[in-house]
Amino acid sequence: MACENLSKGRLNPCKTVGGLKNIYFVNFDSGTYGAMTQDADEQITAFGSAQTLYKYELRGAQSMDETNENNADSGSSFWTSAGTITLKAQDLATRKELKLMSYGRPIVITEDFNGIFKMYGSQNGCDVAVNTASGAGMGDFNGYNLSIAASEKEPAFFIDPTIIDNTTDTVVTEGV
Repeated sequence: MACENLSKGRLNPCKTVGGLKNIYFVNFDSGTYGAMTQDADEQITAFGSAQTLYKYELRGAQSMDETNENNADSGSSFWTSAGTITLKAQDLATRKELKLMSYGRPIVITEDFNGIFKMYGSQNGCDVAVNTASGAGMGDFNGYNLSIAASEKEPAFFIDPTIIDNTTDTVVTEGV
């Protein structure tokens, strides 16, 4: 990792909103990182081959956060990502997919309410832990709680939204 000089400042941006609208899971492939094309700002503008994105619609409080960890003694700097996702209602098809997700290490793409797409786990994939909740009372949550974790040498990449579901770079597969 090369030491680089700063190149820009930052103005105070306009107001924005938080929260995730959708989350997409992509089967991990070690070649994805090396084959993607980026612009000068390191935004992903193309993938080497079409990626299949499995879309999960979200509602309520969902999050995916990153922390930069630096260690002066070892001279290391890396990024950890942690997400908390809830999927309401249990069903057979979701159970099977979440089991496969837990056994693998998918790449995770989030879409927020500002229309921004970000990719987590591009080099190492993400670990997904699945917890099932039935609730104790009629008004309690029934569904799945996902905990997503990743460690990468770079922060999550922004993705040009025009390549989402353009069939050349990505194909979105929605559930039923």
